Amino acid sequence: MQRAQQNDQVTILYNGHLANGEAFESSDDTGPLSFRIGDQSVMPAFEQAVIGMAVGETKTITLTAEEAYGPRREELVLEVPRDTFGPRELSHGMVLGLTLEKDGQPVQMPATVVTVADTTVTVDFNHPLAGQPLTFALTLQSIAAPPATGSCSGCAPQTGGCATSPCQGCN
Repeated sequence: MQRAQQNDQVTILYNGHLANGEAFESSDDTGPLSFRIGDQSVMPAFEQAVIGMAVGETKTITLTAEEAYGPRREELVLEVPRDTFGPRELSHGMVLGLTLEKDGQPVQMPATVVTVADTTVTVDFNHPLAGQPLTFALTLQSIAAPPATGSCSGCAPQTGGCATSPCQGCN
């Protein structure tokens, strides 16, 4: 029985819940999640939980806040002048894409509006799930082995083939 391992392309069905049981995300809504184990496109603890699973296997995992979106950091809640946003209508809970400077480069960051006053707006740059443990029910739907690697002296890129048999993969 094949089991998921490093570099495999996997497809997962999942349901994510908060500690109070509230659902926050599901592949029923977003579609199956596909990623290559080791490419760091999902949380490392999520990725590690998939390693060793077989197709059709289901498991439930709980990630600590630190393993998920990190702890909630109060220094990421900022009060900014209201005129920063121009004439835009703002309301509590609205998520804005704000441009900040990081290492001399502009970076787009989401921020949630906490309060709106006459002259200031309080925005929260924490991820909405920061500070919360997350529970996921995972079902491994498929595994695709990584592509062959290695060097082959007989590569024929113009034909998409390899002159050696069996092909050891072309770089």
